[in-house]
Amino acid sequence: MRTIFNILLCVAAALQTAAFAGEKDDYNYNVGDVRDLALIYQGGLHRLDWTREQFVPYVTHTFADGHKDWLFDGFLFLEFKDAKGYCYASGYAPKKARRMEWEWLLGRLFEKDKALDALDKCIEAEKQEIGEPGFKHKVVLGVASALPGQTDWGVLDGDTLDFNNRADQVRACKWYIDRLIENFGKAKYKNIELSGFYWVDEDTIHCKGLPRDLSPYIHSKGYKFVWIPYWKARGYDHWKDFGFDIAYQQPNHFFNRDIPDSRLDEACKVASEHGMAMEFECDSKALYGIEGSSYDRMQAYIDAFIRNRVFEKSAIAYYTGSWGILDLYKSKNLKDQAIMDRLAKLIVERRSNKSLIKE
Repeated sequence: MRTIFNILLCVAAALQTAAFAGEKDDYNYNVGDVRDLALIYQGGLHRLDWTREQFVPYVTHTFADGHKDWLFDGFLFLEFKDAKGYCYASGYAPKKARRMEWEWLLGRLFEKDKALDALDKCIEAEKQEIGEPGFKHKVVLGVASALPGQTDWGVLDGDTLDFNNRADQVRACKWYIDRLIENFGKAKYKNIELSGFYWVDEDTIHCKGLPRDLSPYIHSKGYKFVWIPYWKARGYDHWKDFGFDIAYQQPNHFFNRDIPDSRLDEACKVASEHGMAMEFECDSKALYGIEGSSYDRMQAYIDAFIRNRVFEKSAIAYYTGSWGILDLYKSKNLKDQAIMDRLAKLIVERRSNKSLIKE
């Protein structure tokens, strides 16, 4: 039964794609060195441990017919707060993270058998079963925000930093970026490579032009600078001016039933107009059998992304909450399995599209 249902979904998707194939190609989405970037919320005590086993459904997908294939080719590790009262971006906790909290987060990111180490080992284990992926999995790492107004961050090279001063903000962020690069290099991972850095603040209200001062430094090290602003966030339409290499547009549709499906088409239009990529959004509420299920809204994303040729033309970041992919992976409901098969099939097919990669 599951196989028949999945075939029908795939046929419907193919017909829908064909229906729009003849339309004028005026889409101007952005691409980078990652086609499909999975957001991994990691670090805070309220998060998953992110063990090797927890990464499996992000690294590979097993289809209805039993065959397994590689899934996401990129992973963004980011965190907003430590769940101990300190935040790494404005507004997520009462207190602003100090140097000691920044160092604690570094330790969490490079912890043995968790996070980056677990991802690397998961890929290695999956290779033993299905062979080499034929591509290198890329990693993007979040940069803690040096928040204006903070005077208690700590000491760097003998100086007490004051984040009311732009120069001190830049010094702290450069120090953190250097630590990320250094630790990543020392780890000598076999299956993942560092692609770039992510600006955790989703608007430019608080840190204003700080990304613009960091961009040349990141580029001088040979890395990309990535941003994912929320819907109509301040600065989204001038993302290039802040020095970002790619910005993904959040539709912010999945989470609010008062927002019509037309928001998805509007978000695609906005992204195309401003040369942005797109973010796909769902979480555990996508499960079909639960009370208040938003399964239909996840379906709406897939349909809209096909309709607006996002899967054909754009890099995509995937917000799935903390448990979304894992819960869909573990579900025995045939509809949950079918929707993941449908999404995974589109992701697998994108790997043969060379226009989706820009080194």
